[in-house]
Amino acid sequence: MRSAARPTPRTAVRTTARAGVALLGATALTLGLASSASAATVTRTVTDGATYNLSLTAPSTAAAAGQNVTVSGSGYNPTQGVYVGLCAVPAGVDVGNPATWNSKPTPCLGGQDQSGTTGASHWVNSDWWWMAPNNSSPYTVSNNRGSFSVQIHVKAQVSAGVTCGQSGVTCAIVTRADHFDTNDRKYDVYVPVTFS
Repeated sequence: MRSAARPTPRTAVRTTARAGVALLGATALTLGLASSASAATVTRTVTDGATYNLSLTAPSTAAAAGQNVTVSGSGYNPTQGVYVGLCAVPAGVDVGNPATWNSKPTPCLGGQDQSGTTGASHWVNSDWWWMAPNNSSPYTVSNNRGSFSVQIHVKAQVSAGVTCGQSGVTCAIVTRADHFDTNDRKYDVYVPVTFS
């Protein structure tokens, strides 16, 4: 009967090297997952015939060259359509202070994009969403409150001459009242975003 062969020093070195490579690969994978875009949530309470506790969740970091991100909201008035998109923060607006949210978020990547050609914004509304099915959807309504989860495409360059993080331009993923009520600032909610 032959006894099991003992590993040679060369085999032991190879086994140790493979274990080290596997550990290094697992560490790199873990670091890669940890550096993925984290989400941030911003809330705002508004009165619009009733009290609505708006909540908007979106990534706080994104790739400068562009990427698709998921944005979700809850507590919205289902009779008020909103645009979801990436916009430059207007002068005088402090994204941490809703009392200063008195200027329309603009310019926005892709504009209003009612045709859905850029994927840079999404129109959420319960009445007319079927007119622009490429980038519109109705609210999910429960207890007279609207919620949504949509994908939009974001990138650092919002428009010609306006790039997030350059020349003092700060940006946020926002909701704002749709084109039927474009001057209504009650539905402005800002989740600041930086680009890497």
